Amino acid sequence: MRSAEIRQSFLDFFKSKGHTVVPSASLLPSAPNLLFTNAGMNPFVPCFLGEQTSPAVRVANTQKCLRAGGKHNDLEGVGFDAFHHTFFEMLGNWSFGDYFKREAIAWAWELLTSVWPFPANRLYATVYRPEKGEPACFDQEAYDRWKAIFENAGLDPQKHIQFGNKKDNFWMMGETGPCGPCSEIHIDLTPEGDSQGRLVNQDSPWCIEIWNLVFIQCNAQDDGSFTPLPTFHIDTGMGFERVAGILATTQGFQSFSRPPSNYDSDLFTDMFAVLTEVSGHSYQGTLPENLKKSQSRATPSDIEEKDCAFRILADHSRALALCIADGIFPGNEGRNYVLRRILRRALLFGRRLALPSGFFKKLTQPLIEKLGPVFSELKQQQEVIQNVIQSEEQAFERTLERGLQLIDKISSNITGKQAFTLYDTYGFPIDLTQLIARRRGLQVDLKGFQQAMQAQRLQTQAAQKKAAIRVVTQQTQASPTQFVGFEQDRLTDCNSTVTHCVSQGEKTFAVFDKTPFYAEGGGQIGDSGKGVLANGQTFRISDTLRDPQGQFLHQIEKDGSQPLPVGEQVRLSVDVERRQSLQQHHSATHIVHWALREVLGIHVRQAGSLVTPQRLRFDFTHYEALSPQQTDRIESLANQRILENATVSCYEVSFDQKPANCIAFFGEKYGGIVRVVDIGGYSLELCGGTHVRATGEIGLCAVVSETAIAAGVRRIEAVAGKSALALFATYRGLAQSLAERLSCPLQELETGLDSLLAEQAALLQKLEQLQQKGIAAQTEDLVAQAVEQAGLRWVVAQVRVDTPATLRSLAVTILKKIQCGVVILGSHFENKTIVLALCSQEGIKAGYRAGDLIQTLTHELGGKGGGKADFAMGGASAIAPLAAVLKRYPHCLTGVCSETRP
Repeated sequence: MRSAEIRQSFLDFFKSKGHTVVPSASLLPSAPNLLFTNAGMNPFVPCFLGEQTSPAVRVANTQKCLRAGGKHNDLEGVGFDAFHHTFFEMLGNWSFGDYFKREAIAWAWELLTSVWPFPANRLYATVYRPEKGEPACFDQEAYDRWKAIFENAGLDPQKHIQFGNKKDNFWMMGETGPCGPCSEIHIDLTPEGDSQGRLVNQDSPWCIEIWNLVFIQCNAQDDGSFTPLPTFHIDTGMGFERVAGILATTQGFQSFSRPPSNYDSDLFTDMFAVLTEVSGHSYQGTLPENLKKSQSRATPSDIEEKDCAFRILADHSRALALCIADGIFPGNEGRNYVLRRILRRALLFGRRLALPSGFFKKLTQPLIEKLGPVFSELKQQQEVIQNVIQSEEQAFERTLERGLQLIDKISSNITGKQAFTLYDTYGFPIDLTQLIARRRGLQVDLKGFQQAMQAQRLQTQAAQKKAAIRVVTQQTQASPTQFVGFEQDRLTDCNSTVTHCVSQGEKTFAVFDKTPFYAEGGGQIGDSGKGVLANGQTFRISDTLRDPQGQFLHQIEKDGSQPLPVGEQVRLSVDVERRQSLQQHHSATHIVHWALREVLGIHVRQAGSLVTPQRLRFDFTHYEALSPQQTDRIESLANQRILENATVSCYEVSFDQKPANCIAFFGEKYGGIVRVVDIGGYSLELCGGTHVRATGEIGLCAVVSETAIAAGVRRIEAVAGKSALALFATYRGLAQSLAERLSCPLQELETGLDSLLAEQAALLQKLEQLQQKGIAAQTEDLVAQAVEQAGLRWVVAQVRVDTPATLRSLAVTILKKIQCGVVILGSHFENKTIVLALCSQEGIKAGYRAGDLIQTLTHELGGKGGGKADFAMGGASAIAPLAAVLKRYPHCLTGVCSETRP
């Protein structure tokens, strides 16, 4: 069976068992504490916690996963064995309060032995048996069901059922929250197939775990205790690449003579074919003789090195392409840095195959052809994937050369600090540093490197925020402020009551039971306005914030910011004009976001925003700077939509019922009910901010700038409404002023400017011709004054030129004229003195070096400089005694120091 058949048969099998097949979630996780989606259950965590309703009570899918960085990190092991990956697919089936152990175990056995079929006598199951002090009790039900299955197959349960403690057979989502025992299925792939269970969980490459059935039945409490969940769930995960590799290696269980390898399946062989074509090396499937990582990387043969490189390149190209397709770009921090390390690790190993520059981009084509039918985003983002990889590859080539230069300077053994610098700064994996060191006869202080790594890990862990995971069993009672400010007719004279006041430093905040003031959130800054007490006294509200409990904090300015009386009745009024400007810019932000995706592609994702009454700022993921044409197109599309005057509708729905094309943002924690902002049906986003009623209220939108703020993240700034009108008025005034200065009508401004530039270009050309004539004349004069000494012709002089570049050009021209000799020229510029020297080959053979001449000369001038044997430059202050020093050359170089030059 080929990989596509295996995947489809899994999904079809569980569909026949009443499961709803759902698409894979993004590799960009919804949980802020994860770097990547690293397990099939990640997207369903809110369902286990009771925060969201599952899409169905029975679900199956293939989930994209990445384990590289963070707690689950397989990156360093990839390539050195036959079964680890960074990117992999997790085949899984779930039950949310529906079936449990009986069905999960029976269906797993049926799929493996009847559908594919795996040899029953080579399969082993593990069952949870706690040690003293570990949670829950022996999983009797799982044991009984496995016992019956093996007995029915004529197999001995005492050999085919193995036991594991909490480490191997108890799954936990975190320190708290849903958890439970699990049952793993392993396959014996030894040639004889009679290991009798002795290799289960022994890290043997000949006995591999292929499926884990998790029985979520407990709830871990803060105090360390475990209580039963009100509803039991099933969560299973099968390594797709492992199953495909087993079937390929054994030729459908017909031969067990070869060592098992995930890389034998067609998921990788198509990419290997491309690598063979480019490198000339044919993949042999060899592994380092000793599979222990600490030894396997020490003495690999040439063939083993190349085969490792094949596996690394194929694996890493999959991870990169699928991450980029999901909007995760290589960068300098967090998950983006992990992705950059993956790419650089691949490029470093590519050098072992002597692959040409730009080779990595070619690997994406067979990958997209293989996985594109399953993950359509690969085809949609193909151009983006290739452009990002090409750009990163070019950038790393420069970084790589600097790293190799650092190694070249190390004459003794490589210290732990140096190895860590190569790893952390230049992206050199430690195994590559060891390989380079070994080839140069050097040792690497691995212990010192590990200490530096541990110090970095501790620093990272200290900065991480950890939160307890809790199951939602009932609605918590809270008293958030009632917000009534979405409707335009309720922004003024809102009757409310002071519930309490909060002081923070010199600031005082009042909390009311209800308010029309929008509190800062989602990029939109808070409202300002005023309040009126029952006695008629007025106070100003300068800002509005929100606390974690949903209470709105109104910063008040009244009589030295004294607190308002609790229980006092007030009338609250928002600054309506300011609010309208905020709404114009917020709605314009949504439209600009839509336009960015239209022009650049659907890989564009929000990475931050700011909405003020004067402007908007929108950060987004993209791999290169926008061209002027793209920026103009974005602005044009946005204004076309604004002029349509489409209705802006806002409504609340459950998170599960939001429109399929509605955009949600990473890092935002959404509750069960979310607010959808729909602009004309083309822009749908989850947003809690305030907006215009129709796009025509925005007026105009003008893009002010587009810049880079981080690797893979761009920023666009724009203005709308009155700010846009003011900007256009400024531009028109500037254009009118320029037209008047050019004495031409406004509509002929461009023609007038072109004429002026053409006239300037002609004058510059004439000036350059005059300068060239002057240089030519100066050259002839200086050549005529050349001094003969020791068989060489010397030209030493102070000259007048406009730029250092002209000084260099003059010196080169003189040396060509005199041929055998030395030229030393100097000149004063506005803020410094520049000197340079050129030596012909004859001059160098005679013992003169331009670098030494300039070093001596600049020392006398009170400056510094140096260079190569044939050319050198230096500098000093503008008041350096240039003429006096140059008078002594070249005579002082031979010991003849005359104050008067002949």
